[in-house]
Amino acid sequence: MNDAQLRTPEGLRCGFTTGTCAAAAAAAAARLLLTGERPLQTALTTPSGIALTLPVEEGMLRDGCAVCAVRKDSGDDPDITNGVLVRAEVTRCESGITITGGEGIGRVTKPGLDQPVGASAINSVPRRMIGEALAAVASACGYAGGFSVILSIPGGEALARKTYNPVLGIEGGLSVIGTSGIVEPMSSRAVIDTIRTEARMHRAMGEASLLLTIGNYSEQFLRLSLPVPPERAVKCSNFIGEALDIGVSLGFSGILLIGHLGKLVKLGAGIMNTHSSYADGRMEVLITCGVIAGVPLPVLQALPDCVTVDAALAVLAQDGHLPAVLEVLSARIGQALTRRVRDAVPVAAIGFTGDTLLRTARADALLRAMTEA
Repeated sequence: MNDAQLRTPEGLRCGFTTGTCAAAAAAAAARLLLTGERPLQTALTTPSGIALTLPVEEGMLRDGCAVCAVRKDSGDDPDITNGVLVRAEVTRCESGITITGGEGIGRVTKPGLDQPVGASAINSVPRRMIGEALAAVASACGYAGGFSVILSIPGGEALARKTYNPVLGIEGGLSVIGTSGIVEPMSSRAVIDTIRTEARMHRAMGEASLLLTIGNYSEQFLRLSLPVPPERAVKCSNFIGEALDIGVSLGFSGILLIGHLGKLVKLGAGIMNTHSSYADGRMEVLITCGVIAGVPLPVLQALPDCVTVDAALAVLAQDGHLPAVLEVLSARIGQALTRRVRDAVPVAAIGFTGDTLLRTARADALLRAMTEA
């Protein structure tokens, strides 16, 4: 894929995730291991369906082990991991694929994250990408055995101290992450302008209500769980407040927001930009809702140790406190949304995670109106 294709409509250059780097490096190392030929580049298709051809660095073969690396390019997104080298050391094994972290890769120390406590902080999507890339190389080379992969990021431990990893419960290095495989630039102005352009287009098409989604998870939830076509939605990313303002200014008669509760819970404190660098407050919101709902103090005292909303909700669910907390949270989110639009239009939210579903007042009515339109 050429550079021109890796740009947003506003001209901002996209990049690729650490997960994409890891999969590409592993594939290159496996090919070197099986053929003895050092690859100068490697091709793969990201989970979002974008085909990439990435340059390969290093390329060493020694003692039955192949090492290749791919350097991360975050594009025009301000990312602390831009330029890091993601290295994969690959060896043969009898069967299967094992993936572990070495130098500069963090280790999970708290429950509730993508990987279990004690595991290397290599998330499930990158693990799947690595597995698929290695399977493709093995098939192409006629190899029927397995692979052992050790990932590393030189300097990753020092860089991780400048991230939220220690707070989240990831110690000793960076995470290998990414759900789409692509890093989309998060220039605030560009994102907000895109939201406005898309919302204006939907308004021009005669849509009376504005449907907002936050990202990939909410788009998948919309596709699988709600009777509204995904193309009806405008993705607002973390810019919920600005998206609501745009909806009001364009004359929509109602606004419905759909998002993962890990993001939407922040609305319970009136936080309208849900990016982690802007504000957190997730556990504080749940504790406040728990106090109002009458949750016993020992249960509330366990929440600050939770690193994800899913983990906190599991604590609240153990003794049946979750429904009452969600009722309070739903009311607070609804109030925050209404305050933002100054009661100019009906506004509501649907939040989800696992089997947990939250609907603020007016959500069903807005959803029904969109379905019948």
